Amino acid sequence: MKIKIFSLTFLGIILFMGCSSTTTVPKEKAQYQTGSITQNQSKPNILIIYVDDLGYHDLSLTGSKLYDTPNIDKLANESVQFTNAYAGYPRCVPSRYSMFTSTYPVNENKGDVNNIPVSKNIIKQFNKAGYNTYYVGKWHLCRRGTTPKAFGFTDTYAAGAAGGVASRFYPFNVDKKGNPGKYTVPDIKENSKPGNYAADKLTEATINFIKNNPEDKPFLAVLAFYAVHTPIEAKEKDMERNKAELKNIDFGNMPEYIIKDGVTKMRQDNTAYAGMVENVDENVAKLLKTLKDEGIADNTIIVFSSDHGGLSNRGINSYRELATSNFPLRAGKGHVYEGGIKVPLFVKWGNHFKPRVDDKSIILQMDILPTLLDLATGKQVKGIDGKSYKKVLTGQETWENRTVFWSKRKERPNRTGDHKAYVVRSGDYKLIDFFDDNEIELYNLKKDPGENNNLIDQMPGKKAELQALLNQWKKKYLVPEKLYTSKKKKHKK
Repeated sequence: MKIKIFSLTFLGIILFMGCSSTTTVPKEKAQYQTGSITQNQSKPNILIIYVDDLGYHDLSLTGSKLYDTPNIDKLANESVQFTNAYAGYPRCVPSRYSMFTSTYPVNENKGDVNNIPVSKNIIKQFNKAGYNTYYVGKWHLCRRGTTPKAFGFTDTYAAGAAGGVASRFYPFNVDKKGNPGKYTVPDIKENSKPGNYAADKLTEATINFIKNNPEDKPFLAVLAFYAVHTPIEAKEKDMERNKAELKNIDFGNMPEYIIKDGVTKMRQDNTAYAGMVENVDENVAKLLKTLKDEGIADNTIIVFSSDHGGLSNRGINSYRELATSNFPLRAGKGHVYEGGIKVPLFVKWGNHFKPRVDDKSIILQMDILPTLLDLATGKQVKGIDGKSYKKVLTGQETWENRTVFWSKRKERPNRTGDHKAYVVRSGDYKLIDFFDDNEIELYNLKKDPGENNNLIDQMPGKKAELQALLNQWKKKYLVPEKLYTSKKKKHKK
């Protein structure tokens, strides 16, 4: 029998020095019986399912009226669900950099993973532990030629510099008007035929990796869908089904758009986008079936997540198509409000984790790989920002008082209507410093998850406390050696 793990898709969290704290759950109050892997047991396999641009509320589980996601919902209900999980950044490249380096993405426009030493490269630590490591789909971190293989993955498919496919349909690298994409997605056309759909081909490649993985080798596989990023293109049958369903949805008095944070979409009524979400759901079902058929489902860590919030905002003078609404969260992709950085995160591992909802612990993407390495090998990597939340998964701790940070020194006021900002969240409170605009906002996320009630004038003490934490972090992280890659240092192949 092959032993494999189907791993977690989403997010890790970061702790800054003494600013973060945890709550230890007494052993007699632990919420579940944990399984344990002894030295005589094989290491678990890992599969990370990482969806592109999927918003927190883009699942029927989290309240969507149009998007039907029964397979993802079932996975979530068999998992530890985190309702306070966050991306490291509200855009693709920095978010993915944070995910795979377990560090704060302060060098946000580079995505340069060349300078990560072997001792801090968690993928290479898995390789040393005897794992095969597979990467399928969107990588987008190819500065100076760093492909997933160069980073450490043993095999890849359809992974390169491209931020998306030119079309979701064959031949993928040419859009419907015949224009080639900015970057070519490798591999995907070569073993495809007319009518094939991109997400299906990525899932097929992942399943092949799983089925062909040697029985004596554990694996870590990442399936990073190019969906549900633009282009917004669905199969005709999925669009037609959703058009019929949309006729029966009553949005009440909710307008389609409001002028706030640029232009914000307030309805989930894009039937092509709905079809894309539901196609991802169908492919998740194929993956789960493969694990079951291969006899490895019980020894599989399953992680499901997204790289940031859904595309719901554009600039006042922009007319780009918007994909979804993140309401009742504020704003979306590009923004540091909750709609831009809050993401779904589910973790399942057979009977090792009791299914439950953790609505307290604050988790970030940077913690995902450290957690998986700890679960699989018992090892931890020093000198990174992320840390293992193994004890949170096992119910021994909660992380409701953690302090975490975001730095966004880039803005796209026309494309997504966002502005530069520094952010600190500590416990229930979140402070946003729009430093170019000389505006500071403060929210109690427990009482006001939609960030509608700015408390900055009512709580001067809390403002000063969070500003002090943010200033300490900026002194440590916003320094030249972290912000910029040396031009003199050459990449060693």
